[in-house]
Amino acid sequence: MSRIHEALKKAEQERAPAQGGQAPAFASSFAPEMPPVIPESIQDAAMPASNPAAAPTATSFSNTLSFDALLARAPQLDWQPDQKAMLFFNGNESGRGTEEFRTLRSRLYHLRENMTLKKVLVTSALPKEGKSFTSANLAQVLVRQHGKRVLLIDADLRAPRLHLMLGTTAAPGLADYLQGTSDEFSIMQRGPMENLFFIPSGRKLSDAAEMVANGKLKVLLQRVEPLFDWIIIDSPPAVPVSDASVLAKACDGVVMVVRSNATPIDMARRAREEFPDQALVGVVLNGTNNETTPYSRYYYDAYVKNLSPESKP
Repeated sequence: MSRIHEALKKAEQERAPAQGGQAPAFASSFAPEMPPVIPESIQDAAMPASNPAAAPTATSFSNTLSFDALLARAPQLDWQPDQKAMLFFNGNESGRGTEEFRTLRSRLYHLRENMTLKKVLVTSALPKEGKSFTSANLAQVLVRQHGKRVLLIDADLRAPRLHLMLGTTAAPGLADYLQGTSDEFSIMQRGPMENLFFIPSGRKLSDAAEMVANGKLKVLLQRVEPLFDWIIIDSPPAVPVSDASVLAKACDGVVMVVRSNATPIDMARRAREEFPDQALVGVVLNGTNNETTPYSRYYYDAYVKNLSPESKP
């Protein structure tokens, strides 16, 4: 006889004399559609510490309801993505650059095995090095895994570009939330790619640095983080302004983009110094020219040949 059974039986037996009647017969099992109401005095017996997963927690219910609310309130818009820049919207699974983003995805998952890594900031040393291109395509390749939810945030409030790449509106967005004029649901939007959500930059600000540093972004991330598997944040470049280093404090890791034959080495070093050693989780080399492609293909072919049965002595 279980602890719950014994406690309930004893409670009924003690209550019956006070009511002037016989103690009722006690059923040894409960009908599935009529779960028992467990008195507070024996709740410990009903939920032993050795089995904490016996029932859903309040947090799990809250997260489910919050995501339902998000689906109901986040508008679904007719995005018109730039087919040249958005590699995973055109249906070409083997297009140039797609495999590199799959590799980046794999590297991030490997890192995730040894550290907390969900909120990833993507930045660069200087403008026009490809950070927005990297942010957008990284979000797309992550969400292509079945059931994964990804939130892409344009936190470059000075020169936003993600809404142009995705072919959607720029407002309401992050700036509106930071100013307190919009909530977290109304600034998110959805497009044609399932489970990919986007927070654009929002209205133009004259005090972007102060807005980024006012602490509300951290609150936003804390509120929406349980709803997503990954959150990718596109930030301003790290050298000209301070925004990236401030944003990085609210994230789990930083990916830095450098442009081949363009980013000055001293600028890359200065950008690197903006972040703690443990914050930088990777560097993406962007803008490689076509001349390197044959060499990459040659080494790949040689590797495969060396693994084939015919190559064994």
